Amino acid sequence: MDIDKVFKALADPGRRRLLDMLHHENGQTVTALCEHMDMTRQAVTQHLQQLEGANLVAVIWQGREKLHYLNPVPLHEIYERWIGKFERNRLRALHDFKKKLEGDDHDKA
Repeated sequence: MDIDKVFKALADPGRRRLLDMLHHENGQTVTALCEHMDMTRQAVTQHLQQLEGANLVAVIWQGREKLHYLNPVPLHEIYERWIGKFERNRLRALHDFKKKLEGDDHDKA
């Protein structure tokens, strides 16, 4: 995974909106996506191409229709690498604090 491409793709609010739309309803055509975007079809197509290049969107052809699907794997990898490890420490601290407040400093497994 080219993480720089993922972050570059996520840097644009229009591309994030497209991802949100695909999360809400996966498998949309460019025409369907354009209905909810305040930009030209060409601009939406360019944004989708960048999302595809970052592996955030997968395309499946169904006859003549090109359907766009959200690929959450790169987002999950970002979460695991940068976000999840910080959350674990915070959750552990909250757990320890709760036990201390309850007067139980030892975990009962």
